[in-house]
Amino acid sequence: MNARRPLRTPAELAEAGLVAPEDLARIEAVAERYAIALSPAMAGLIDPSDPNDPIARQFVPDAAELTTTPEERDDPIGDLAHSPVEGIVHRYPDRVLLKAVHVCPVYCRFCFRREMVGPQGLGTLSPDAMDKAFAYVAAHPEIWEVILTGGDPLVLSPRRLAEIMERLAAIDHVKVVRFHTRVPVVEPERIDAALIAALKASGKTAYVALHANHPRELTSDARAACARLVDAGIVMVSQSVLLKGVNDDPETLAALMRAFVETRIKPYYLHHPDLAPGTSHFRLSIEEGRALVAALRGRLSGLCQPTYILDIPGGHGKAVIGADAVRPKDGCYTVSDFRGNEHVYPPEP
Repeated sequence: MNARRPLRTPAELAEAGLVAPEDLARIEAVAERYAIALSPAMAGLIDPSDPNDPIARQFVPDAAELTTTPEERDDPIGDLAHSPVEGIVHRYPDRVLLKAVHVCPVYCRFCFRREMVGPQGLGTLSPDAMDKAFAYVAAHPEIWEVILTGGDPLVLSPRRLAEIMERLAAIDHVKVVRFHTRVPVVEPERIDAALIAALKASGKTAYVALHANHPRELTSDARAACARLVDAGIVMVSQSVLLKGVNDDPETLAALMRAFVETRIKPYYLHHPDLAPGTSHFRLSIEEGRALVAALRGRLSGLCQPTYILDIPGGHGKAVIGADAVRPKDGCYTVSDFRGNEHVYPPEP
């Protein structure tokens, strides 16, 4: 199909042939709770005749989202528990998240912030809230890196992005600014000279962490958008989520990681899916994830190896899923966080 504009409602998805008429009522019930948006670039990749299309699975609502399991939670990685001021998450000593905006060009059906993003989410930070967020960063000299996330920060205009970078440029102890985004894949045309210029500031190193989960997402247009960023001196790394029905086989994962490296993007994190409400149909077991990641060893260059991680529920940070960090115990797991504290996964409901 060839959508020319974003699809934002169940009716538009049905008109595009992405939702069956008999499923429309249930999809409308999903839309009452969670945001919907599918960009033309992603809609154009979907094969409507394939009921298991991996692109559709990521973006087209599913009635399974109405099923919530006991271990799922509205804030699965504990952003709110580590938010000293609105818009800031300070979970690790040397870095903070700055959530300037809570809207996205597309809405992933597995999103761990799905209760916070979208038209009915937390919205864009007000000027007063932005002032307080920058004041917090300026008052904490241990903050070496600021990570722009949300929402997707690259939905902001170049003018707004430049203003953010100008304010960060005035904070000497911040050396690295990282942008977490899907835009180069889902709206590659946005990556133009004005936006790229806005990501730069004197004395700061800019990184872009690209979120993509299937090799088909790295189209020629997406690769060209990434090339514009890299050629401008912006370092790119990848973030992906291990998703049942999307990339849960060694061949797809291998093709995805190779596509990143071919595009001059260093594979970074492969996330175990978070315990967001209505996402159980995306989750594999940790044993399955380990087996998939192990299958990459030996068959792929070291350049293509991501780090498989679990974000510990409750806001305790990330743990590498390895023999030492994650251990089975009494039908669950004991997970060690970066401070050496132990936690049970999944947590008790």
